[in-house]
Amino acid sequence: MNVVDLLLKLLSFESLTPDDAGSLKFIEEYLDDYKAMYVNKEGVKNLMLSKKFADGPHLCFAGHVDVVPAGHGWETNAFVPVIKEGKIYARGTQDMKSGVAAFVQACKDIEHFEGTLSVLLTSDEEGDAKYGTVVMLEHLKNIDFLPDYCIVAEPTCETTFGDAIKIGRRGSINGYLTLNGKQGHAAYPEKAINPVHQIAPVLDKIAGVNLDNGDNDFAPSQMVITDIRAGMEVTNVTPGSLKMMFNVRNSTKTTQEDVRLHIAKCFDGLDYSLELTQGSYPFVTTRDSKVVKKLSSSIKSITGIETKLSTAGGTSDARFMGAFGIDVVEFGVINDTIHAPNERTSIKEVEDLYAVFKDTVKYFNEIKE
Repeated sequence: MNVVDLLLKLLSFESLTPDDAGSLKFIEEYLDDYKAMYVNKEGVKNLMLSKKFADGPHLCFAGHVDVVPAGHGWETNAFVPVIKEGKIYARGTQDMKSGVAAFVQACKDIEHFEGTLSVLLTSDEEGDAKYGTVVMLEHLKNIDFLPDYCIVAEPTCETTFGDAIKIGRRGSINGYLTLNGKQGHAAYPEKAINPVHQIAPVLDKIAGVNLDNGDNDFAPSQMVITDIRAGMEVTNVTPGSLKMMFNVRNSTKTTQEDVRLHIAKCFDGLDYSLELTQGSYPFVTTRDSKVVKKLSSSIKSITGIETKLSTAGGTSDARFMGAFGIDVVEFGVINDTIHAPNERTSIKEVEDLYAVFKDTVKYFNEIKE
């Protein structure tokens, strides 16, 4: 079986989150000379396959087999892969069964590695990810088997295969603010406290404001207002309260406390309450890490492209790796149809991704930090 055949097989599993639909068992049997370890919780399956070739670093490939529902607008059955004009159509082609197929095939074909090679897979990345990769990592920490380096095969390329890898991700802070006033008749504004009027002079201090200046790895952490609402949709009653929601995709330079202090400064003297939650935390792998340098070198060797080191985009399971102190990067096929109808990737991208991963493993220890 080659990497394209393997991908076609994986795409045929209707593995809607958190159901792996038998795909993990198939991969376990495919990599039959790797040691299997499952850590399952609340209906989520997490599998690690590992093989110690020699003493040396532990390099892990990670990903997810679950996909989002097909939705409407497909020209073909989303779980019956179709090849047309050099492209493979099916749910999960880009996000991220192409990446899984590429690193599983690379791990199967590699004959020697100066260290331990492993594959970490979950059936819950597209959902809450509460019982997915993080549960496996907690177990690996307890048994002292955390990887030294990790490559997550999420689709990272922008317009050309090989043009971008992720060396970090921003965090995500959600804010829920309530500004309290006093409801009244619009004809007697002096008898009311209108929270809309109160927030008006504050908006230019919060809307679109950068909370830090960014750095070589991250853009500035910006406050993005996502919703403001007040009143009863009538013209003669002033609102008694106003609710505002916002999001900050934060770099390592801005924390929840920084956001809280900024709001306190801007709303000083006003009657408000604020709730902050954080679904993910920022992380970055240094540019001189072995895994960054080797993956970049392999991309150049296979594609001829000098890849960009990026931290843009949303969240992925790489955030969990970063939280456990693992040097982690992300690299995969072009990201332009994920979660969309007629999701697709090209056969050449899949074959090149496999070649990049195989080259990375084969020459990994030639890179010195």
